[in-house]
Amino acid sequence: MKDILSALDDLRRPRLLINAARFGLPEYRRTAHLPRHLGYGPLPRSGPALVELMLLEAVIERARKQDDAGYRVMRHVDVLIAMMGEARLLRASQSANTADTLS
Repeated sequence: MKDILSALDDLRRPRLLINAARFGLPEYRRTAHLPRHLGYGPLPRSGPALVELMLLEAVIERARKQDDAGYRVMRHVDVLIAMMGEARLLRASQSANTADTLS
């Protein structure tokens, strides 16, 4: 999963979008956010969810750069919030797994 997190760290987006997503991050609830973006049904684990969100965000980013009339900044921020939230959960689970291995 480190490759996913590295890819996320390498993303470059406008500061305003990132700051807006950071502002909304404390309110992130995966049970509410993920179904909106990934569809309803069983929620995937954080790694697969993050991959799907990154693919979705790439499509949204392309629309933003092309000045597509269908681009919605709130949707973009909402997906970025979900990406940040899932990355946080993934990092926390990796840290917990590392701690379990070391003890």
